[in-house]
Amino acid sequence: MENYYKVIIIGTGPAGLTAALYTARANLNPLVFEGTQPGGQLMITTEIENFPGFENGISGPMLMDIMRKQAQKFGAKTLFRTVVKVDFSKPPYLIYSDDNIEYKADTVIIATGASAKYLGLESEKKYMSHGVSACATCDGFFFRNQRVVVVGGGDTAMEEANYLTRHASEVVIIHRREEFRASKIMVERAKQNPKIKFILNSVVEEIIGKEEGNKKEVTGVRLKNLKTGETFIHNCEGVFIAIGHKPNTEIFKDWLDLDEIGYIITHPKSTKTKVPGVFACGDAQDSYYRQAITAAGTGCMAAIDAERYLATLE
Repeated sequence: MENYYKVIIIGTGPAGLTAALYTARANLNPLVFEGTQPGGQLMITTEIENFPGFENGISGPMLMDIMRKQAQKFGAKTLFRTVVKVDFSKPPYLIYSDDNIEYKADTVIIATGASAKYLGLESEKKYMSHGVSACATCDGFFFRNQRVVVVGGGDTAMEEANYLTRHASEVVIIHRREEFRASKIMVERAKQNPKIKFILNSVVEEIIGKEEGNKKEVTGVRLKNLKTGETFIHNCEGVFIAIGHKPNTEIFKDWLDLDEIGYIITHPKSTKTKVPGVFACGDAQDSYYRQAITAAGTGCMAAIDAERYLATLE
């Protein structure tokens, strides 16, 4: 059967590539769709120091390249295409790529990840990974004894701010309102931390920095007070965007159960979705941990779940 595979994996972050490695080593010859951002969110992470096995750290792109080559070594086929539509009505399941080709699969592993929400500023793009980040646990260490701001008002912003106080000399939470979406206990924890300050009723209009040759660094943010209309500069060396994540699961909404944000709902203690033979792993179904190592772990789980499911078919 043309374009037929026992396993198709959608996404190539740590979850997708770990699933590819395990299914390839099980001689299942998986096909992996790389998607619009091959390697996932780690491709915009300059240095990873908390992934086991790399005592001196490793860049996000390099780690993803190693994981891809390892999966390919055992027979995984990677394809630089994006999945635009699926049909999970009956097996074999149908997967449609952005070049209008139809693929069939006995099992599908979804590892499409999530994307951090950003402010949408040109200056934000300019200084991304050069003082601007969306992950405190990934990048907080690089701001030791420096001043940082956290933009947001939900639990994520409070968590990021509290975490950053371990490294930064000062953490300022910038929020567009006076009231927070965060739970009361998280707000209280932030307010009780002597390193955390607040600038409320304000939005970031621009991230300010300087360039010397290939080196870029953040020097501050221009803020606007929404009540008075006043603009002012706040000096800092780091900007952490914490306005939430959006899972990349839109194409599955007609077939799978999603929560109110869009994360795929899986069975407890497994990666099974409500469709037999369709599994979800990584940030597409994990709204809580969102780490490279936990994504890799669920990728392994999805591969084992898929392998066992295929065994029942035989």
